[in-house]
Amino acid sequence: MSAAKTTDSDTFIRGADVPVEALEPGIRRQMLGYGTDLMMCRVLFDKGAEGSVHSHPHSQSIYIESGRFLITVDGKEQELGAGDSAFVTSNVMHGAVCLEEGVILDTFSPAREDFLGEGA
Repeated sequence: MSAAKTTDSDTFIRGADVPVEALEPGIRRQMLGYGTDLMMCRVLFDKGAEGSVHSHPHSQSIYIESGRFLITVDGKEQELGAGDSAFVTSNVMHGAVCLEEGVILDTFSPAREDFLGEGA
């Protein structure tokens, strides 16, 4: 994937070409397609890794690609596995604990500019 000159990513993205960045212990992220109104990220978790409870002004759709996770949304917990999903509205507290190594696809609206860094 070539470096984006604006907030829009390339039209076609091959996962094998997208760098994987370490976020916190046991969690890595690939930035997939994004524009100003929508963003998709692939997040890889090691067993036991925790995405701490937090909130942001973006709506978020969470899709479990593989593995098992304990997902918390607005104080409610649910164990989810491959093919399951959760939806988080703006400013609602949420987080994840990885019970079995896996991958989550996160989609945000609008795009998370804080994920793009400088020069994106």
